[in-house]
Amino acid sequence: MKTRLALLDLDGTLYDTRRVNFLSYQKALEQFGYTMDYEYFANQCNGRHYKTFLPEIMQSETHMEEVHELKKKYYGDFLSETVENKHLFEIINAIRNEYYIVLVTTASRKNSEDILKYHNRLDEFDLIISQEDVKKKKPDPEGFCKAMDYYQILKEDTIIFEDSDVGIEAAEKSGATVFVVRGFA
Repeated sequence: MKTRLALLDLDGTLYDTRRVNFLSYQKALEQFGYTMDYEYFANQCNGRHYKTFLPEIMQSETHMEEVHELKKKYYGDFLSETVENKHLFEIINAIRNEYYIVLVTTASRKNSEDILKYHNRLDEFDLIISQEDVKKKKPDPEGFCKAMDYYQILKEDTIIFEDSDVGIEAAEKSGATVFVVRGFA
């Protein structure tokens, strides 16, 4: 039986998904007459929950949910734009026998599963906790705590890999050991 827990974020940690997210949101926003450039997305939106940045772009919440649903629909069209963090997947494989491997992400379940299937990595995770599974998004630690509770693993026996400021804040609030991922090739 495994006695430890490894929690990993998707966007920016396991995969560089800036381009796929940008292209998906750009295509969805165009349907409603809005535009956005890559630099703005990378600096102001990436790593943040859509309910935070879409109202800023659209100056309204009127079509926010429709834009987000379209984004999820278009996401699969751009999966070739993702870059995998091969080193982190090597770490996962090295610790697999002792650690439950859990994805904890603010991304949707559909987009998370799409990217993992595209890269043939879906079966590498014992559990996926996505935005649909929590009430409070990062920087709240709910997703991380939910995984610890699910496996009844203490924070002292949990490691978290994160990249974004809100994700790191959530990870630190959980009390687990945090490894910060900053760029990968």
